[in-house]
Amino acid sequence: MSKPRYAMTMDTKRCVGCSACVLACFAENEVPEQGFRDWIVFETRGTFPDLHQEIRSERCHHCSESPCVDACPTGASHVGEGGTVLVTPHKCTGCKACIAACPYGARFVHPRGHVEKCTFCLHRVKQGQQPACVEICPTEALLFGDRADGDSALARLLRARKNKTLKPEKGLEPNLFFLE
Repeated sequence: MSKPRYAMTMDTKRCVGCSACVLACFAENEVPEQGFRDWIVFETRGTFPDLHQEIRSERCHHCSESPCVDACPTGASHVGEGGTVLVTPHKCTGCKACIAACPYGARFVHPRGHVEKCTFCLHRVKQGQQPACVEICPTEALLFGDRADGDSALARLLRARKNKTLKPEKGLEPNLFFLE
């Protein structure tokens, strides 16, 4: 059996931009008022009157080739269980090298001085639960699972639906997939 490789899908046809995922994350992870671990993006394309809007719930992409991990001088940013990209607060000096390296803008400096970001709620996953954002989503736009398990709901969905990653030209192999 292969090691797990956690990933998330975000269905852009189901998301209504309600921010339930953002609020659940704030509550679950005690995110400070000026911080964020996930956010909602409204992207409008086209020319009036032919406009198209895509709504996305975004967070750390937990890249397989993580520039934030490579940029961290102390080892605070590291790859953890299931390929999740994590930050160990007591090792972090707040130098912001990882923030500069992340092309997705997925990190912030906590008022205590360390960098913080989405962890896919690894503390919940280890207890057999879903990440808070997935559990709360009223439209079931988010799905979390193990990509390495070909029989998982997530792996089956990625095979069945057209999907994309953001900034694929960077070669980071992100593990946040947007279903089209």
